[in-house]
Amino acid sequence: MSEPLAIETRQLNKVYGSGHTEVVALRQATLQVPKGKVVALLGPSGSGKSTLLTIIGLVITPTSGQVLINGQLVVDGAHAKTDLRSYRRRHIGFVFQKANLIPFLSAIENVQVALELNGVGAGKARGRAMELLKNFGVLERSSDMPARLSGGEQQRVAIARALANDPQVLLGDEPTAA
Repeated sequence: MSEPLAIETRQLNKVYGSGHTEVVALRQATLQVPKGKVVALLGPSGSGKSTLLTIIGLVITPTSGQVLINGQLVVDGAHAKTDLRSYRRRHIGFVFQKANLIPFLSAIENVQVALELNGVGAGKARGRAMELLKNFGVLERSSDMPARLSGGEQQRVAIARALANDPQVLLGDEPTAA
C-alpha cells in the first residue's frame, strides 16, 4: 500500500458573497502533493492561489470539496472533521505574505507562543524559540518588538514561528514578499 499524500484536495470550490456580489474564488481545485515534495503554485493575481493555501492551511473552509492531510480527511465541504484550530497548531505551519506577528510580543515571544499554545512548557518553548531564531539569524533581535524589526527580520521570525512545532506540512503564501 502506498504512503498517504502530504496534501490532497478534491474538487475544492470557494464562493464569496451571493447574488450580484458573488465571487467565485476557486473552482474545482484538485491537488496532490506527496510527502517530502516542494510545490509552487503559479498564476496571475486573483487566480485563487492564496484562497487555495488558506483552505489547505485550515484558515478558512471551502464552499465545497475536501481537504486531506496525510491521508486524514479534515474538511468535507464547509464541515470540519476535526477541531481545525487544534489540528492546524499541531500539524501545519503557515507563513503569510505579511509576517502577522503579534505587535505587543517580542520576537522570541512570537515564536514561543506557538509552542505554548500546543502545550509545551515555557522553559522548553523558550529554548526551542531561541534555537529557531538563531538558525534564522535573528537571535540578537529576540527581545525586540516587531515594529523595531525590518520587514525581512519580521518574516524570518514568522518562518521560525511556523516551524516551531515541527509541522507535517509547511505552507508559504509569498513568504519572501517582505
